[in-house]
Amino acid sequence: MTLKEKINEDLKAAMKSGDKIRLETVRSIRALILEFEKSGANRELTPDDEIKMLSTAAKKRKEAMEQFSNAGRSELAEKEQSELNVIMEYMPKQFSEEEIFEVIKKIADEVGAKSKEDFPKLMPNVMKELKGKADGKIVRASVEKYLENN
Repeated sequence: MTLKEKINEDLKAAMKSGDKIRLETVRSIRALILEFEKSGANRELTPDDEIKMLSTAAKKRKEAMEQFSNAGRSELAEKEQSELNVIMEYMPKQFSEEEIFEVIKKIADEVGAKSKEDFPKLMPNVMKELKGKADGKIVRASVEKYLENN
């Protein structure tokens, strides 16, 4: 089942259940899919496109949560957290910090990264491997920590 089909099914289910947050979030994802289709890309939505789309939506929710929390608007931050939880259901399983570190070690051995100067050759390879499976900030911090400890 493609993301588009899953979203359409979940949209119907959310309408029937009356879950307002889920309905709004699924509609926003559906809008992103429709926007892509009408963009003139003249191609089908690929799994990479889906992950990129969902990652962008998740990142926006995280940033909004942070802004609302800093402004003392906890009710709005909680709403963004709820929306983020719905979005994460459609994302691939997220890696733990230990799993991220294992990937970093493996790729560092492959490319011969041993010091901070090797960051530019290690980071892009790690991100390619973990795309959509881990938060970029956590990956960056883990790569820096790995290179500092070697």
